[in-house]
Amino acid sequence: MAEKVEFTKDKRKFTFIDLFAGAGGFSEGFLQAYTPDKYFEFILASDINKNCALTHELRYNYQLGLNIKFITQDIMSPQFIEELKRQLEGRSIDVVTGGPSCQSFSLSGRRRKYDKRDNLFIHYLKVISELKPKYFVMENVRGILTKDHGAFKAAILNEIRSIIDEKLAQKFIIYVEESLDQEISDFMRSVLINKLKWELFDDSVAKDEYLKAIEAKFKEYTKGLPYQTSKSDSDINTVRHGIILLKNSDARQTIINTLMHQKAEFYIDNDNFAEKIDTFIDSYNDDAVISEMQKALSVNIEVDDSDGYNEIYTAIGLFNKTIEETIDVILESVQDGRQQLVKEQFDSIHLYNIQEPIVVNSIDYGVPQKRERVLFIGCRKDQPLISAIPSTCPISPTVKDAIGDLDFISNGESKTNYELEAQSDYAKESREGRMNHRFEFDNSPIYAKSEEAYEARDVLRQELFNHQTSYQTDTVKRRLEIIAQEGGYTPECKNRLQAENLASAKRNYTVLDPNGQSPTVVTMPDDFIHYSSHRCMTVREMARLQSFDDSFVFQGKRTTGGDSRKNDIPQYSLVGNAVPPLMAKAIANEILKHIH
Repeated sequence: MAEKVEFTKDKRKFTFIDLFAGAGGFSEGFLQAYTPDKYFEFILASDINKNCALTHELRYNYQLGLNIKFITQDIMSPQFIEELKRQLEGRSIDVVTGGPSCQSFSLSGRRRKYDKRDNLFIHYLKVISELKPKYFVMENVRGILTKDHGAFKAAILNEIRSIIDEKLAQKFIIYVEESLDQEISDFMRSVLINKLKWELFDDSVAKDEYLKAIEAKFKEYTKGLPYQTSKSDSDINTVRHGIILLKNSDARQTIINTLMHQKAEFYIDNDNFAEKIDTFIDSYNDDAVISEMQKALSVNIEVDDSDGYNEIYTAIGLFNKTIEETIDVILESVQDGRQQLVKEQFDSIHLYNIQEPIVVNSIDYGVPQKRERVLFIGCRKDQPLISAIPSTCPISPTVKDAIGDLDFISNGESKTNYELEAQSDYAKESREGRMNHRFEFDNSPIYAKSEEAYEARDVLRQELFNHQTSYQTDTVKRRLEIIAQEGGYTPECKNRLQAENLASAKRNYTVLDPNGQSPTVVTMPDDFIHYSSHRCMTVREMARLQSFDDSFVFQGKRTTGGDSRKNDIPQYSLVGNAVPPLMAKAIANEILKHIH
């Protein structure tokens, strides 16, 4: 073990795990963080990609001598939570971090309807419900705040607030049952209480009882209809068959998840298939089923008791309501004068407090990059609320501060040793590392092209890693030079490129400003043009802009193309998708200040 005894002495450790870990930006930042009396112990990470696992293995276990476990399994898998619990071996977890994949709601590209990644935060929160950490951090792009006109943000907050303290929930149900108006029908009483149990405890029996009550009530109100009408009327059958569909909502959701997975897996987007798949999902999801059932109930079916039909209409509408929305319906049926008490009782069973999402920018934390992100920080109700991440660096390093000492590489070269002196404090820290206060490395850094290569000990040992440029033709070099001369990919620049027969179908090029901070680091190497060399950036230069230490080696292939990018995540994607470690460190330190 390479952890220094003097670092851990007289400090209390708090455990954390990193989901959707990617390269390990959160992992790196949390290990750098500490206060005079607290620090974080890294227990486990998870990501679906094996190259993420390899990068973690060689950084944290091989270099630092830790014993981090890594799960390479889809968090949407029904077996994920059981595997997670098995790996944790009963250990309690104080903090969970993670950034569910955000491409489908990023402002930087087209948004895809019915992308399975929109649902990943639900599965992340299922882990939170199971582990009940003191704090959790969910990071995402700022575009999440405006997706669906703010409805997506509201849905996330509702889901967080729906995580409950099960010890108090049973008492709350009893209190609600006692508070319901005596005039309410037995049917609505049963529906409301079973829906409440289903939401609070994920109780499948309560869900069945809720739907059985609706089915029995509908049979009661249709048994007086003429036989032919009862059996052949499309509206009657819509309600009847809709109940069956709701009973089998899990099976339908499996089909929908499969379709969404195929859309992502096979890049079904902007073609003649995508709209057809979306149309099917539109007509087959819970919202669509409920809408058709309620529409059918709204037609003039001749029965004696219209109030009964109104109750069925309300009961069906409850099916897809959140716990917060269910409580609002319940409050309409609570005895006069007790609504406020029920609200207070409900507030008391929430397990996590959260106000609004926190918008952060990496330049406030010493990162030479303008990268805005949104944080949902859930604070267990026995812990202090965190509502901001204060700036730790009023003056952020510049691009030249970050990568000026790496500018000794040319077209199609790979450099394995430093050839220039570090020209800034930031560059010196990157070379020396930001964990020396805590660790003495068990092993010097190595690079492996794959898991198989590492197992065969087919690895590289060198001074400088991930510093390689692609070979570019004279045409590409001239194009980048012109873009740099014009100061950017402007209309005037495009005209000049067109005139020289150098036009590109690429939508974006950014020339880095040496005296400012870079824009958000992305996953494509040719999106940025080096400010003086007029070339694409290397992985190491991108990593510097993200605030990764030079000893952090990005494993696997440097680049991949086409479909390979889905299953074989290249180094550039590992870098571009990561949380900047210095920003993660600031988040971790703020949690350490509050946690007890």
